[in-house]
Amino acid sequence: MTTPTRDALAAVATLLAPSAPQVTERALAAHDDPEAYLRDHADRLDERGIDEPFAGLPWIALVDALTDHGRLAEVDWKEAPDEISGRLLALRSAPAADELWKSLAEIDLPTYEFLETAGKQLLTTGTALAVLDIESDCYPLVLLPATQADDLVTLAAKAGFTAAVYGR
Repeated sequence: MTTPTRDALAAVATLLAPSAPQVTERALAAHDDPEAYLRDHADRLDERGIDEPFAGLPWIALVDALTDHGRLAEVDWKEAPDEISGRLLALRSAPAADELWKSLAEIDLPTYEFLETAGKQLLTTGTALAVLDIESDCYPLVLLPATQADDLVTLAAKAGFTAAVYGR
């Protein structure tokens, strides 16, 4: 069963985890059969306070799958910059830029301002910092080639969700 929304969701998953088809499979499982996905992942979803299907379940499934595959760092709205830097550096998609990561860890700004600053600095390496909005008080953060940032935002919107790029 293919629909434009489903296809866009699959495209986002593939864009963010091209070598991990399991990420796409999990997001599509939540899209195709939310009840079964809820049963199969009840413990994990319970941690988020989710106990029934809702329209955002495929996006949550994507966030969780990306996290499990080292492609997403979920940080609190008031996380310290050094902690955010450390989590981003641990992502499989993090650029090898030691001086950049060191300088980011030393910045002292509120979380949102730090993300904007980090986004600008990461763009100089050809990497975009983006958030997959799950309408929560956290920031699910991904790193991707800057050349694909607009695709992420467009595909997320086509899938019915929101992604935004920092530092532009």
